[in-house]
Amino acid sequence: MSAELLINVTPSETRVALVENGSLQEVHIERQGKRGIVGNVYLGKVIRVLPGMQAAFIDINLEKAAFLHASDIKSKLILNEDNEQVADIRSLVHEGQKIMVQVVKDPLGSKGARLTTDITIASRYLVLMPHSQHAGISLRIEDEKERERLKDIVSPYCDEQQGFIVRTAGEGAGELELQHDAEFLRRVWQKVLTRKQRKQTKLPLYQDLSLSFRVLRDFVGIELERIRVDSNLTYQELEVFTKEFVPELTPLLEYYPGERPIFDLFSVENEIQRALHRKIELKSGGYLIIDQTEAMTTIDINTGAFVGHRNLADTIFSTNIEATQVIARQLRLRNLGGIIIVDFIDMHNEDHKRRVLHSLDTAMSKDKVKYSLHGFSALGLVEMTRQRTRESLEHVLCGECPLCTGRGHLKTVETVCFEVLREIVRVNRAHDADKFTVYASSAVSESLLNDEYHNLAEVEVFIGKVIKVQAEPMYNQEQFDVVMM
Repeated sequence: MSAELLINVTPSETRVALVENGSLQEVHIERQGKRGIVGNVYLGKVIRVLPGMQAAFIDINLEKAAFLHASDIKSKLILNEDNEQVADIRSLVHEGQKIMVQVVKDPLGSKGARLTTDITIASRYLVLMPHSQHAGISLRIEDEKERERLKDIVSPYCDEQQGFIVRTAGEGAGELELQHDAEFLRRVWQKVLTRKQRKQTKLPLYQDLSLSFRVLRDFVGIELERIRVDSNLTYQELEVFTKEFVPELTPLLEYYPGERPIFDLFSVENEIQRALHRKIELKSGGYLIIDQTEAMTTIDINTGAFVGHRNLADTIFSTNIEATQVIARQLRLRNLGGIIIVDFIDMHNEDHKRRVLHSLDTAMSKDKVKYSLHGFSALGLVEMTRQRTRESLEHVLCGECPLCTGRGHLKTVETVCFEVLREIVRVNRAHDADKFTVYASSAVSESLLNDEYHNLAEVEVFIGKVIKVQAEPMYNQEQFDVVMM
């Protein structure tokens, strides 16, 4: 598998695209004015404790207060009436308390950032865990001998104050490389503690790397052929960074001076636009409908124009199998997280269901983000979750439609015409006027004077007043005014 990273840098925005075998798999966007805060460490202040929710709101100097649940506070638990271990939020924090927290989820929509007190700081091969004493190994490193080797190397670096986890990228790393990472993380943590002593509250105690540096750190485990950067300044900065921290990536760096925009390579720009569409066409002729809501994401699969070659069951099975690959790619590309419900085309063959689930699981295994896949429910739906830390591509690039205000639909011209007629009758009963003028969009005005003219005439007879209709080209389809004259 060939993979490339394309890094597009402008003064206001950085975009990174991961292309595998000529197909866009992931896109990351960071805007200067809305830089993500996941991984940042703050000295926050508890402004409200909510026992009923077992949570607290923390002021970390953002527009919205951040949310800290009792389960995300590293402390001893107490027993409830059923002898179950639960954390009583009132015993853990109190209003006015200063507390060191780390952001695990960016603010999403109307929700503030999600916090934890279990601080972790990542480097190339290791993750530092302050206040932990053990050495852990990534579950994705499966070779038992390698796990033991890494544990033997890292364990001496752990003490009563801090522990380490070896990241997936640490597989095969040498002792000196791991030691270098451990010493680097210790220096970073010492700076965090120094800033905490100064009671620095307006700025982060620790801030994660910017996007272009962060992806090089996090993509270490992926076999890349080259990394193209269209900014000479960023290219030089990345060259210095990789030489110190990720030397094996330095030869892959390449400055791209071409006149053709870098995201036009591999049609990345077009793929991003397609990732904002609800409907995704399958090569066979079938299609997917992806709907993202605040509660969950739903994916519906349809055969469309695909009629198959043998029988209905095989046609459905082939479409569902093809859809699993597209679903996994679209989840990565759109950065969709949370609860995901997949409505495959109904299958009655249990073996077909098992193979479709296996195909989806295999396709999802390429994703770096944690996911959990469940079997078919009683209603024939596949339930899954995908870890959500940053906003989806749609939320980053799009805003709420001012016409439909998020509904996704506009009232029909006929519906608006009937609303206008009802409004005229209502206003006439409430106020005394000689005549009325209706200001509405061009489409509604035309309908009132043509298709709905008989209804308009009946209202004129009913109220005994003249009604004039005037088109306002600047009005949207749902907008109208009834003015008394």
